[in-house]
Amino acid sequence: MSEAGPLLLDARGLRKQYDTREGARITALEEVSVSLADGEFVSVVGPSGCGKSTMMKLIAGIVKPSAGEIIYRGQVVTRAQRGMGVVFQSPVLLPWLTVLENVLVPIRVLRMDRAPASARARELLELVGLTGFESKYPSELSGGMQQRVGIVRSLIHDPGLLLMDEPFGALDALTRERMSLALQRIWLANRKTVFFITHSILEAVFLSDRVIVMSARPGRILQEFTIPFPRPRDFDLTSTAEFGDFAREIRHLLGASVDV
Repeated sequence: MSEAGPLLLDARGLRKQYDTREGARITALEEVSVSLADGEFVSVVGPSGCGKSTMMKLIAGIVKPSAGEIIYRGQVVTRAQRGMGVVFQSPVLLPWLTVLENVLVPIRVLRMDRAPASARARELLELVGLTGFESKYPSELSGGMQQRVGIVRSLIHDPGLLLMDEPFGALDALTRERMSLALQRIWLANRKTVFFITHSILEAVFLSDRVIVMSARPGRILQEFTIPFPRPRDFDLTSTAEFGDFAREIRHLLGASVDV
């Protein structure tokens, strides 16, 4: 069960509209309100184009809402936040840097002390099974290994909130399962608040304290599910009747628009 702490982020009445080159106005999100508690793992599922990624960019301060506000640690979010880490579907590693140097990029950008960060980087790389790969280059790694490096990089500056936009979407099914277990291991060790966007219902239910289900565009929240299973979880859980009940109810809400 969740051992989440006090409120970390509160997003209220979010709307996001875009103007097209043809002069039309598209509403991506409409009246979306989301709260995240400290240490909570929350997933969002919904059909393609429902505004999941837009919501993440709003929370990150990468784009501004057309209406509504986002409060993070008691302050209104108006720009990109140092206290957040972001992981995208592609890890976007710099090919000319080693694994360790890629992980330490945020430390250089934020002008933080390199020595303790290097020690933390090695600890995190060990946690995700990449000890011995510190001097390798991205081209020498598999897709799953590159994504693990990307996750470690997002954690290196000790963010309070980790935003993940379909981080396993480009991986094969077996690698996705391994990455889910690795992410659970990282979460249990660090207890960061995680906001996780996925097309996979199984992934969402397996990893989360709560699952938010969104409608087609304009994206609205249809329902939230509290996931009660204790951790650590293994994939035997996915074959249980209770897990199946959650997955089935979410799938019925969404029809056939997302992956199992």
